[in-house]
Amino acid sequence: MGKIDDTDMKILKELVNDASLSVPKLSKKINVNPSVVYSRIKRLIKRGLIKKFTVIVNEQLLGYNVDAIIGANVDSKRRAAVMDALLTLDQVRSVHEVTGRFDLLIFVKTRTLDELHNLISNKFAAIDGITHTETFVEMSSKTREPVYTLPK
Repeated sequence: MGKIDDTDMKILKELVNDASLSVPKLSKKINVNPSVVYSRIKRLIKRGLIKKFTVIVNEQLLGYNVDAIIGANVDSKRRAAVMDALLTLDQVRSVHEVTGRFDLLIFVKTRTLDELHNLISNKFAAIDGITHTETFVEMSSKTREPVYTLPK
């Protein structure tokens, strides 16, 4: 894959914090020539280190006030189909196959507790292969941006 250096890491750090930075602003911030920054970004994209540039929506301003994590047990023969079916539901943000007491952890956002109840009682219940669920409603959370370092 080639070597990642300090300049690449500086570019990644700044773009993780604000992907809308223009090349000239980014080059000033990290004190590197704009043409070098541009070519490095293109290289990072080509190598797959940068998957995409995106926005993070404040879902609370759209009314999505309930966050929940749902642990689910599923029929092992239907696991892939269950994961695919879950991802067709608008409220489902991600599905993770895990070890432990659940087979899947499903992260969802809904506008209300009634919508969450309907999601689990009706939509999840209609998916063939889900055998049991347990819901954890988020009371509060804290997140941070990832910090990347070069291997030593």
